[in-house]
Amino acid sequence: MNLLAAARERVVLSDGAMGTQLQIAGLEPGACGEAWNVDAPEKILAIQKAYAAAGAECLTTNTFGGSPIMLERHGEGERAAAINRAAAAIAREAFGGADGFVLGDIGPFGGLLEPYGDIPESRVEDAFSEQAEALVSGGVDAILIETQTALEELGIGIRAAKAAGAPCIIGSMAFDKMQESDDVRTMMGTSPEQAAAFMVEQGVDIVALNCGTGIDMKLAAETVKLYRTACELPVMAQPNAGLPVVENMKVVYKETPDQMAAGLAGVLAAGARIVGGCCGSTPDHIQRFREVLEHENRARA
Repeated sequence: MNLLAAARERVVLSDGAMGTQLQIAGLEPGACGEAWNVDAPEKILAIQKAYAAAGAECLTTNTFGGSPIMLERHGEGERAAAINRAAAAIAREAFGGADGFVLGDIGPFGGLLEPYGDIPESRVEDAFSEQAEALVSGGVDAILIETQTALEELGIGIRAAKAAGAPCIIGSMAFDKMQESDDVRTMMGTSPEQAAAFMVEQGVDIVALNCGTGIDMKLAAETVKLYRTACELPVMAQPNAGLPVVENMKVVYKETPDQMAAGLAGVLAAGARIVGGCCGSTPDHIQRFREVLEHENRARA
């Protein structure tokens, strides 16, 4: 069964954060975690095995910063294809032969497109195309274009995933809570309804939300509802583990697995079909999500 069919049939559990897990594993601030796919694959495998053991059915490749544009900033641009293919293989290995879905992660390119910034659209098209082709050739089950704030950049990622022959395409936006209300918008001012309409027009298979400022489980549920009113595609939700705080010069997320899991019922009731966590979430959070899902399944039986 492919991911889209699975999401239509039942709720699918995804994994949690990679970045904070890399830091725990010893990645120095500012270092290139994606290079570990080639240079220290055992560390990435250990993280993803922990998520699989916690009950995650989707494992996201360690390629959030895996576009050539991002990798060039670390002197790793020439290894972009190898880094992305290795990431797909590691995620697959982490399932240990069991069924599971590998999501090929394409994150933001880390700048602004012309005319607002200095990066030509053609450069981002080339970078996302190279990354998508490497992930698809590595055998991913879907391409996840995530933490997007501008529809123009999301559109480039979608087109790259299509051209690479991705079996499933997920578009995921990062929304922020507005200061004076519970309305949410991306940094570029896009609403969930606008994002959903755009993604439907562009031909994605699954609409999603992840990360964002001030987006707790309750607001994630409200955003899922807005997506559902705007389109009929399955919705994926991966909020952060609470709001970030700085402790000992490090950014940490302090929402516990129990606290985060307490809001999962609302996200499910809103209609999410794939659920997981973003920044600060851990295998322990995902294990609690699995327990909630199993309880829901027993209650329906």
